[in-house]
Amino acid sequence: MATEKKKSLSGYYLTTFLIGLGFFTMGLMDPLYDTYVPIFLSKYIPSKGLIGSIMTFDNILAIFLIPIFSALSDRTRTPIGRRMPFIIVLLPLTAVVFGLIPFTALYALWLLIAAVFLLNLFKQAVRGPVVALMPDMVPGEVRSEANGVINTMGGIATIVGTVGLARLMNVPITIKGQSYENILAFPTASILVIVAVILLFIFVKEKNGNYKDEDTEEKAPIMKSLKVIFSEKDKSALFILLSLLFWFIAYQGVLPFVGLYSVEVLHTSSGTASLAAGMVGIAYAIFAIPSGKLAHKIGRRKTIRIALFALVIVLLSIFAHNKLTMNSDQSFRQYTFWALLFLFGIFWVTVVTNSFPMLWQMADYKTMGIYTGLYYFFSQLASIISPPITGFCIDLFGHQSLFVYAAINMAIAFILMRGVHRGEPEDDPMEIAKEQ
Repeated sequence: MATEKKKSLSGYYLTTFLIGLGFFTMGLMDPLYDTYVPIFLSKYIPSKGLIGSIMTFDNILAIFLIPIFSALSDRTRTPIGRRMPFIIVLLPLTAVVFGLIPFTALYALWLLIAAVFLLNLFKQAVRGPVVALMPDMVPGEVRSEANGVINTMGGIATIVGTVGLARLMNVPITIKGQSYENILAFPTASILVIVAVILLFIFVKEKNGNYKDEDTEEKAPIMKSLKVIFSEKDKSALFILLSLLFWFIAYQGVLPFVGLYSVEVLHTSSGTASLAAGMVGIAYAIFAIPSGKLAHKIGRRKTIRIALFALVIVLLSIFAHNKLTMNSDQSFRQYTFWALLFLFGIFWVTVVTNSFPMLWQMADYKTMGIYTGLYYFFSQLASIISPPITGFCIDLFGHQSLFVYAAINMAIAFILMRGVHRGEPEDDPMEIAKEQ
């Protein structure tokens, strides 16, 4: 066993790419949602703190729906698989509601909030099954690299959404004789999501042969899984969950407001406001696969800690950026801001690409969805906690406080990662079980 040749991702690239279509749909919708929904809300609501609170709406649903539907998909048995039924029903519903959001924003706040609620009801319910599909079909040893491919798909989608589709936000359309902007990107993205779902369903076939009778009998409730993690002698799973809580607190504190920061501080147009998030998406697309390969060579834990340290430096640099460039040309201010966000994206994708596989290494086939749900439980908890805090920080201290807040939380995550000692390929319980 010690001399057994390491697995390569080469035989799994096509499968991983096709599974990545599910992530592509999220990558299309999420940056447009995060950039423009706060702008839509600001037409009705002046308080950034209140906007931040409303932006946690999806995360409140996520913290309940993702673990529940991830666990439910673990126990689902159908001719088309255990994840696919959720994907082909809920993702198209998500796409339809997503396309309607800018239209609701034209008429009334309550219509906009109702659309946001329905969107996130469907989107958060399907997210767990989409994510859990990959570790079902790819061996643990190459999941960092596979996750790199999938994050590349998400990054390409972010580029399409923020650099391409966002340009449509400046294109006017006529409704009942009146011209409107800030609409076209959303329904266009919806069409692309539905196309991606069709391709995913046609070409990805789940491994139904993995089902065993005992799989349907043994249950693994969310709270029981949490209890097991907290009571383990080795606290690696607990520490990685706490670490990701803090790095997502940092990320989710900045994400909902980076579009507003671009408009209100750097004075960009609505159509170019999303390019800030677009820089992160470009970095995703370029560096997701290399970051997985790097972790394969030097280890996931070491790779993540290096990236977290670098993120602290980048966030403090963004904090200093406004004052250092205040007397510079506006174009220079925008380009340097985007360059810093590109750097942020490089190190952020390095963390995200390798953290999920670390947690998956601690799960077995029956609990893969459960552990996926735990990942999202903690990440979405961060999404609930953070935007209201950063929104009120902006109200009290200005936009610059965003980046100091984020840097502090990234530093806490860096420290907590010292407690993680498992999560490398050799720790995969499914591979160990096959050898026994």
